[in-house]
Amino acid sequence: MKRTVGIWLVFGTCVSLAALAMARLGSTALALERAEARMRRQALLDENLQIALWRMDSALAPLIAEEGTRPYFTYSAFYPAERAYTQMYEVIKKGDVLVASPLLAYESPRVLLHFQFGPDGRLTSPEVPDGNMRDIAETRFLRPRQIEENVRRLEELRRKVSQPAMEVACAPAGPPTELMASFPAVIEESASIPSRGSKEYAMRSRNAINAQVLNQEKAPTVPTSADRASSDPVSQGPLQAAWIHDLLILGRRVRVGKATFLQGCWLDWDAIRTSLMADVADLLPHADLQPIRNADESPTRRLASIPARLVSDPEPDPIGAPWTPVRLSLWIAWACLIVAALAVALLLGGALSLSERRGTFVSAVTHELRTPLTTFRLYTEMLTEDMVGDPAVRRSYLQTLRAESDRLGHLVENVLAFARLERGRSIGRQDVLGPAELLDRLGPSLVARAEQGGMALEVRPLDVLPGPDVQVRTDLSIVEQILSNLVDNATKYAASTPDRRIHLESEVAGSRLVVSVRDHGPGLPPRATRRLFRAFSKSAHDAAQSAPGVGLGLALSRRLARALGGDLRLRQNGPGGACFVLTLPID
Repeated sequence: MKRTVGIWLVFGTCVSLAALAMARLGSTALALERAEARMRRQALLDENLQIALWRMDSALAPLIAEEGTRPYFTYSAFYPAERAYTQMYEVIKKGDVLVASPLLAYESPRVLLHFQFGPDGRLTSPEVPDGNMRDIAETRFLRPRQIEENVRRLEELRRKVSQPAMEVACAPAGPPTELMASFPAVIEESASIPSRGSKEYAMRSRNAINAQVLNQEKAPTVPTSADRASSDPVSQGPLQAAWIHDLLILGRRVRVGKATFLQGCWLDWDAIRTSLMADVADLLPHADLQPIRNADESPTRRLASIPARLVSDPEPDPIGAPWTPVRLSLWIAWACLIVAALAVALLLGGALSLSERRGTFVSAVTHELRTPLTTFRLYTEMLTEDMVGDPAVRRSYLQTLRAESDRLGHLVENVLAFARLERGRSIGRQDVLGPAELLDRLGPSLVARAEQGGMALEVRPLDVLPGPDVQVRTDLSIVEQILSNLVDNATKYAASTPDRRIHLESEVAGSRLVVSVRDHGPGLPPRATRRLFRAFSKSAHDAAQSAPGVGLGLALSRRLARALGGDLRLRQNGPGGACFVLTLPID
């Protein structure tokens, strides 16, 4: 018992170690698979972020280019035209004809208002004209409600945007870009704009400044066109995007001679963000665009055109598919491990059970052989030395020796038959006979066997004889061996009962011949019925406490019955006796 427990403990330890190693390997494989999946998702996210940033900057590029290339004199609501003529080709004096700025009626879903700080620090807007210019604007260009909205926005700008803040916002990272060092230089160096257009651009610039100064209520702080020389330099700084409070501003610094203007436009951040996020919704459905308000902040995923960054929340890990190659391999590995463990457990259990049964068999056979061998030795010595003179006693001794030899022969025959079945030898002999003939041929030998055990066998013939075409195809010797084992068991276990009859009955049930052997003994104990048809189930202790035997007869009989195509089972068990039933197929 201790040896068996030790073997199972070693087996359990090996299986546990293999399971732990498999679990560790599986955990590592799954972790690597998850890490690879995260890397793929991160690479895809980075790629989508780069594409999204490119789309956003591309969408903002036309707006930035339009505002950056806008002439600075258009920031006045009206500016005087240069070299204007009447229909008679007469020259109109400078300042007599005013041209409306294109910004006066400018409408854009992304720009709320254009504005500028003049050299005197005054905040104005070309979309909010004053005095008579407002009357003209309301009549020809703008609706009163639109002007009121522009006035409201300009007042909000005055509250939130100061000239120093605009100075900081317009400060370029490098030196200012000289758009016009002098009018002659621009005229000579401009290759993409015709020379007459360049002159007109310079004259319109000077006149726009003069018109703006004339429209101011305060005294002008910049020279008029009459006071300025034609070579006054005009420089325009790069367009800068910045946050002033909660307003997104595009601003630039313009120098005309000694006068400095801070020009810009107020962008509609909500509209821009909504439009840009709609452009990248197919790439980043859960992303958002956030403003960058600190100058020292240099986050990644930043737009190149405006101070904003693209923020994308990390997507939750998707539910892993149960049949990925790694997981499928792990499932197969676990299944193989479980099957291997079960197979080894069954093999080990069978080996241990076989070893135990063999030990039990050796013990039982030793016990069964010791008694007859002792009897043989004692009786033969007494008979050899003529110690028994009485002929009746001598005859009794000889009968005892014969009975013991029959018992030993029956034991050896059962063991050899079981060994043949274990080796897989099939039954080759086939006898064809009727059901009634089967019992007639086996009845006398079984009756004699019962009488040897001190019992009386009563053979009950078939109640209804089947037709002549009903036959049993079987091995008659094997059937006799099965029934002999049943009769022997009845003589062993029912020998102490007053009713010493054994009943042999038969009947035809469908396509089966049913033969039953019933006694009137005490029956089998419940513990014995659980291992009744198990080979070598009786130990020496059990044999000593009950009838002699090694527990092989019923196991062998069932094996033989099934080899014939039938079966053997226990139908009745109790104080009224035990009844075993043998079924055989009928052709």
